[in-house]
Amino acid sequence: MIDHVLIDTDVILDFFFDRDPFAQYASEVLVLCENNTIKGFTTPVIISNVYYLLKKTSKHEIIIEKLKQLLSILDIIQVDKNTILDSLNSNFKDFEDALQNFSAVNNGSISIIVTRNIKDFQNSELAVFSPEMYLEQRNSR
Repeated sequence: MIDHVLIDTDVILDFFFDRDPFAQYASEVLVLCENNTIKGFTTPVIISNVYYLLKKTSKHEIIIEKLKQLLSILDIIQVDKNTILDSLNSNFKDFEDALQNFSAVNNGSISIIVTRNIKDFQNSELAVFSPEMYLEQRNSR
C-alpha cells in the first residue's frame, strides 16, 4: 500500500533553502512523491507560508515557478469550516499546526505527517515522523 503523507512547511522550506543537514532528507521525501512511491499532500496554508518566506529572498516570478513545480508532485487538501472548528476546539497549542493536522485527518486518506516539529503534533491521531525517521522506517519495511 502506498503511504499518503502530509508534508509540513518546515520540510518544504528545508528543501527550498537547502538547509543542512535537513535538505537531504526533505529532498528524498519529495523524490518519493515525484516517483509516485508515496502520495504527498500539502495545504493552502503551507503553500501561503512557503510563498511568504521565500519572498524574503527571491522574486515573485521565481517563487511562482518553484511552487508550480512543487504542486506537480504534491496534491492540495482542503481546509474547510469543519477543519477550522476542529482546530479551534483542539488541544494543539499552535493553531497553524492544528490546521495542518485536522486538514490531514479530515482528508481521510492521509495517515502520516512528515515534519521536523514532531512535538507540535503530539496530540495528533496520525503517525508523525521527521523526514529522517520516516525514511528510516520506510527502508526497514
